[in-house]
Amino acid sequence: MNRDEKQKKAEELKAELERARSVILSSFEGLHVAEDTQLRRKVAQTGAKYKVVKNSLIERAAPGTSVEPIAKKLRGTTSVASTESDPVNLAKVLIAYAKDNPAFVFKAGVVEGRVVSLAELSLIATLPPLESLHSKVLFLINAPAQRVASALAGVARQLAVVVQQGIKENKFQQAT
Repeated sequence: MNRDEKQKKAEELKAELERARSVILSSFEGLHVAEDTQLRRKVAQTGAKYKVVKNSLIERAAPGTSVEPIAKKLRGTTSVASTESDPVNLAKVLIAYAKDNPAFVFKAGVVEGRVVSLAELSLIATLPPLESLHSKVLFLINAPAQRVASALAGVARQLAVVVQQGIKENKFQQAT
């Protein structure tokens, strides 16, 4: 590649890193092509991207992005997994894949602009999917309104019972 092509590649990667909510750098040294292809498919199913990138290209593209703190002093082969959507799904796929393939090793990661360790990434992978969290929040927002409605309905129901009981026992006078 000549200098202009390298610059263009760095700009494309920088744009991708700026859009990403989550970026995980890893080493894939020792993986076979079939294993790497399997990982690419699993990552693609989550809507994320996975590609092998030269360390120097990452270092050129990182300034001004959330990846800048982790892009320094990279060694060996490096792959970049990134997503613009739910970081939990990407973390789940990568953690599960790393358990099955010890040759796949995490280097560093950034989730929602925050540098994360392997332990933190494992915790993120245990979170429920974003849709599930949204439904739980909506339930919590809706719960107080349901309680108020049932309390008001209870008062009206009790009043109706008292009035009906008074009618049965002829406790009310008829108007003349």
